[in-house]
Amino acid sequence: MPYASSNGVKLYYEESGNGKPIIFVHEFGSDLREWEQQIRWFSREYRCIAYNARGYSPSDVPTDSDQYGYKHSVDDIANFMKDLKIDKAHIVGLSMGAYAALIFGLFYPNMAHSLVVAGVGSGAMPEHRQNFAEAANNIADKFINEGSELVADVLGLGSSRVQLKNKDPRGWKEFVDHLKEHSAEGSALTMRQYQALRPSLFDFEKEFKEMNIPVLLVLGDEDELCLEVNLFLKRQISTAGLWICPRTGHAINLEEPAAFNAAVQSFLSSVERGHWGQRDERSDPSHGTNLGLTNE
Repeated sequence: MPYASSNGVKLYYEESGNGKPIIFVHEFGSDLREWEQQIRWFSREYRCIAYNARGYSPSDVPTDSDQYGYKHSVDDIANFMKDLKIDKAHIVGLSMGAYAALIFGLFYPNMAHSLVVAGVGSGAMPEHRQNFAEAANNIADKFINEGSELVADVLGLGSSRVQLKNKDPRGWKEFVDHLKEHSAEGSALTMRQYQALRPSLFDFEKEFKEMNIPVLLVLGDEDELCLEVNLFLKRQISTAGLWICPRTGHAINLEEPAAFNAAVQSFLSSVERGHWGQRDERSDPSHGTNLGLTNE
């Protein structure tokens, strides 16, 4: 099996296709298998590479809690690319993977052609921070005390997961079955060290204002905990566009694969043709005039 190394941690990956590289970074509840519908499509024109994060076998599952956290996950993208001798790539992330992709754009801007940031922002709102951290630690306890198989059944019926179950019961069952196979220890450590402790995206407001990498923010309109956060990101990042898919929850790439793939393909095409620029300042209603009315 192919592995890349990141500071001594082995990351299992799969790849398909040729061309400009796309790196797929999965969410907490998934692994690289949940990118299958994207890899099958985009590998027709791109070199598509997906890997399992640390803590997700067959990648290494470190037992040291210090080996987990958002900075490790961001560095893992960079080190993974360096090990595969990839200088620059499009980065596509979902949820936990989207957070890593977004911060990767801040830490390693010269390594990203563009960022697709899907379903990012759970727990980022200031009023949600404490409850989110407590919930993450409670889930970590459940993984240790009850095991992945029981926890998967609970997480699969979350408020932003039932949409997948209702639309695609077969796909939802596959998602839950994969989650049941995850390392309980790796999942618990990821929850405690990454999910519970990562900074709020609002803490990076200044850095986002200076970001100039093309960004596509992707969101389901029933992914309630992420809606306001994505509006914040759209307003801070002058190179960001926001695509919202109706009647859709968190795992948007699984729920609406055709629509997701079409939106991402259109974005990548625009980026590569040099047509994805910064927002026109005149579109900001605080800039000056709006529909003939002056804002004071």
